[in-house]
Amino acid sequence: MATELTPHAAMSLTEQLPVLQVLVPFMAAPLIVFLGSRGLAWILAFGTSAAAFVIAALLLGQVLDGSVISYHIGGWAPPLGIEYRIDAANAFVLLLVSGISAIVLPYARESVASEIPRRHHTLFYACYMLCLTGLLGVVATGDAFNVFVFLEISSLSTYVLIAQGSHRDKRALTAAYDYLIMGTIGATFFVIGLGMLYMATGTLNMADLADRIADQGANRTVVAAFGFIIVGMGLKAALYPLHLWLPNAYTYAPSVVTSFLAATATKVAIYVLLRFMFSVFQPTFLFEGNTLEFLIIPLAVLAMFAASVIAIFQTDMKRLLAYSSIAQIGYMLLGIGMLSQTGLTAAIVHLFNHGITKAALFMGVGALVFRAGGSFFDRIQGMGKTMPWTSAAIVLGGLSLIGVPGTAGFVSKWYLVQGALEKGWWPVAVLIVASSLLAVIYVWHIVETLYLKTPAKDIAVGEVPNSMLIPIWIMALACIYFGLATDITLGAAQAAAKGLLAGSSGMLH
Repeated sequence: MATELTPHAAMSLTEQLPVLQVLVPFMAAPLIVFLGSRGLAWILAFGTSAAAFVIAALLLGQVLDGSVISYHIGGWAPPLGIEYRIDAANAFVLLLVSGISAIVLPYARESVASEIPRRHHTLFYACYMLCLTGLLGVVATGDAFNVFVFLEISSLSTYVLIAQGSHRDKRALTAAYDYLIMGTIGATFFVIGLGMLYMATGTLNMADLADRIADQGANRTVVAAFGFIIVGMGLKAALYPLHLWLPNAYTYAPSVVTSFLAATATKVAIYVLLRFMFSVFQPTFLFEGNTLEFLIIPLAVLAMFAASVIAIFQTDMKRLLAYSSIAQIGYMLLGIGMLSQTGLTAAIVHLFNHGITKAALFMGVGALVFRAGGSFFDRIQGMGKTMPWTSAAIVLGGLSLIGVPGTAGFVSKWYLVQGALEKGWWPVAVLIVASSLLAVIYVWHIVETLYLKTPAKDIAVGEVPNSMLIPIWIMALACIYFGLATDITLGAAQAAAKGLLAGSSGMLH
């Protein structure tokens, strides 16, 4: 018998969206293990990701006008209870994370089958759901300690997911171990910073923290806490020179894991940096400290150039794209360091645009690995002829990575240049353009390998199955779509930047 939702029931369901965003994937993980069926594991994971994406889209629709949703867990009002707080900044990131997950999972079915033994599939999808839960939880919560808890949930499952690459290459185990050590150090720094904040203010609710820090004046404990939190999250975000765990993790993880993590994990860490810098510590704190101008901006520029130069000399396409990610994180940090609305808008738009671009590229490489058995250039050379559709999608992603006009990458770089010129930093604007030219070199290296060289003798010929090809093309076309139709991304990023620059006044109930 069909039951109709009464207006009241529909209303109460809408009110529960913030907690459902995290609860749905969290419940799916043990259910996948409990059912123990490989076929059902994928169906559950995909259904859950699609539901999470719908929830994120509904939440973003509610907060685009600048309003804030405050959800009290268990009916306990903050600051005593844990609060989930949704505004334009985190709703936008929730949309990115859940959207990438929903598109990567159809692709995952064949890719996981070729790279991971059958007996591990159910546990793989359970870990994937836990990783998604952690990332969504970090973004949705308004409680500082909760950020740490969800960060650990996503990190622990990530280490397992990366180690799954060991069936193809044993170096995945050392990559996962390195990431575990670096990630644990980062999390320890972060939680020490939270402990100091609690010592100074007696609260862990972010909105409450913001108000109490504002009353503290020049408190050394608060300043030290800021340092610990920035370094801890800098490690998680692969902020140069704390990036050493990233190239191996992306290179040796299964293709699906790399596609998902490259598009989401570092972006979530950047979001946490944004949230603490602007909502908890206040823009005035940043202006007084000059931390960003003297520390973050030079490191960001260094990342843009050093990582791009290293990428040019890589012989493995996955590793090349991993170094390219470190360079692109530099662009986001540069936008944050400008401390202006244009700069912040550029950082937030780039966070989204780089997410979809990297998803397209890493899924494309995963398709080449599916046929060639590896991502070294001598394995994949000439595959533009044998896999024309996959190769064309990779080229589109590459154009977006460079920032060619008409692609998503161009929009964010244009805003970055604008932000630099507004500040009167014309040398920085020149550096942004110059580092994009370095991207031309390594993207050309990929194009040259795919199209201008003869294929290796022992390569399986033919395109990948449609279940892999369609998601790759959805992402490749998204790079073009968001380069032309910028209303959604720029609208959300501008609303987010405005809210963040308002500091705690944008967080008040």
